[in-house]
Amino acid sequence: MSDSKKDNNSNMPKFKFNAYWIYAAIFIVIIAFQFFNSGDLASKSISKNEFNEILKENDISKIVVLNNSIAQIYIKDEALKKEKYRKLINSAFYNKGASLYEYNIGNLENFEKNLEKTKLEEGLSFDVKNEDKTSFFDMIIGFLPFIILIAVWLFFMKRMSGGGAGSGGGGQIFSIGKSKAKLFDKDTKVKTTFENVAGLEGAKEEVQEIVDFLKNPEKYTSLGGKIPKGALLVGPPGTGKTLLAKAVAGEADVPFFSLSGSDFVEMFVGVGASRVRDLFKKAAEKSPSIIFIDEIDAIGRARGKNSMTGGNDERENTLNQLLTEMDGFGTDTNVIVLAATNRADVLDSALMRAGRFDRQIYVDLPNINERKEIFEVHIKPLKLADDVNIDFLAQQTPGFSGADIANMCNESALIAARNGKKAIHHQDFLDAVDRIVGGLEKKNKVITPKEKKVIAFHEAGHATISWMLEHAAPLVKVTIVPRGQSLGAAWYLPAERMIVQTEQMLDEMCATMGGRAAEKVIFDKISTGALSDLEKVTKQARAMVTVYGLNEEVGNITYYDSSGNDGFVKPYSEETGKKIDKEISKIIEAQYVRAIQILEENKDKLTVLADLLLEKEVIFKDDLEKIFGKRPFEEVAEIEEKKEKVIEEKEDIPPVELNTEE
Repeated sequence: MSDSKKDNNSNMPKFKFNAYWIYAAIFIVIIAFQFFNSGDLASKSISKNEFNEILKENDISKIVVLNNSIAQIYIKDEALKKEKYRKLINSAFYNKGASLYEYNIGNLENFEKNLEKTKLEEGLSFDVKNEDKTSFFDMIIGFLPFIILIAVWLFFMKRMSGGGAGSGGGGQIFSIGKSKAKLFDKDTKVKTTFENVAGLEGAKEEVQEIVDFLKNPEKYTSLGGKIPKGALLVGPPGTGKTLLAKAVAGEADVPFFSLSGSDFVEMFVGVGASRVRDLFKKAAEKSPSIIFIDEIDAIGRARGKNSMTGGNDERENTLNQLLTEMDGFGTDTNVIVLAATNRADVLDSALMRAGRFDRQIYVDLPNINERKEIFEVHIKPLKLADDVNIDFLAQQTPGFSGADIANMCNESALIAARNGKKAIHHQDFLDAVDRIVGGLEKKNKVITPKEKKVIAFHEAGHATISWMLEHAAPLVKVTIVPRGQSLGAAWYLPAERMIVQTEQMLDEMCATMGGRAAEKVIFDKISTGALSDLEKVTKQARAMVTVYGLNEEVGNITYYDSSGNDGFVKPYSEETGKKIDKEISKIIEAQYVRAIQILEENKDKLTVLADLLLEKEVIFKDDLEKIFGKRPFEEVAEIEEKKEKVIEEKEDIPPVELNTEE
């Protein structure tokens, strides 16, 4: 036999005997016996005239009135030889001695009177009797509700007792206590590998070590080392935590169980704990193996916090069972648990301790180099034009996660296809960034010329201030075309800083207030268009005072609690609160005055920029350079850089050797 035939035979479902088949067979036999044994099947229903004709011929041997409504008519044996009866006798359903006809008598009293009268007048001889009879099918219908109730009760009892073929562990009603984990093994191989995961070098290194241990355990055990029992992937949404887990499933040549934390949650008490037991039982049977629980905060929240249902609720029971299975008494199975969450701050401390999740792997937002690698992964299936600049795209997308970049690449392909292009150009990627960050363009939105002018000066104010300040993010593009909920927008290229100094935050706040300051300088009026700007600067100023300790009046103190337990408690007094509010207002107003001063000094250039914006609707960095020239501090930086190059070149010149010999 060939290998392919063997594989086909192995994949064929195996025959399994079920006791319910015996019950079904017995029921079918009983129904068939009653069906074929009943003489009523061959009885022909006749009319009143046909009945009177048969009655007058004196062919009737007896009449049986059933349930005071139906008369069963039996024919004499010698009369059955007649031609008109022979067809019914030869029927497959006719039984000898059974009634040949049925007649609906109507009113029983009238039928008996007419029958007695005809019998005397014609001199007929036959018997008449009444019977009450219930058919087998009527009995079944009568007992059907009780039969259904008994059958359901037997089924539930059998499931609850864990019986039945293949019930496995946790056999409950409708298998509700079974684990919902998806198993990935050699038959269902995951194609994702670490090559598909761009960036995340530190996280990949730690996870790869777990995979390496499963493949070569002797390398670590020979030195007395033990593999971590669990690894918790923590980070913002979309950074690649689940993708890392998929790569582990693709790389590790061991069974991989994948499920979400919400798969344990059910309305029935005890179901979550039962599913945890069943999951670890299956994983232990296939050990060494890996369990991956995505969004573990669904069941791993800290116990006793904000619990409105008491301490013994279903979620806590599930968590207690998970804690026991991961590092309880006598757990020596070779099962590794991977979990992912973006809410590590709400997890229970018992779950986070060493021995359960020995490693916490932080998966951060990608930096510029990692974003470039992610772009290179996602643009592989795309048809690109020659003008696509991946380095610039990586610079243009600060704060984008891996999921955002994947979405951006897909949006660029959709935009190019919408415009009928054969390849994706660089501008399509920039339009995709605009679409994701700002929303879809709404060119048909009705805006009056006066409103449009206010919007133009507002955006020109942002652009002017950001151009003139050293630490403000350099401008890339300004538009007054409405997008999403905004009437205008400006795109900047912020520097990726690990730490931020006070001057940098103040410059950013001043640039943010540039829109409202421009309205004040040009129109001597302000509008509601600066709502998002005010929200942003208020958050920044509050963070400076209460979080980072960057305010001299309040001092080097922070009211930030990283554990997240200060949600309902104000960590400062009323007097301090007044001081904080005063300092926040002072910082914002100072930057507003500073923005007005800068715009007053460059009012003519601001007007030129706004007019250009009204004309083109979209302007770029090159347009600002034509109006303002190069940024002042950039020119200084270039001069300093040239000086350094000259000094380096002088240092590279070898010294001249003087020959003093005569």
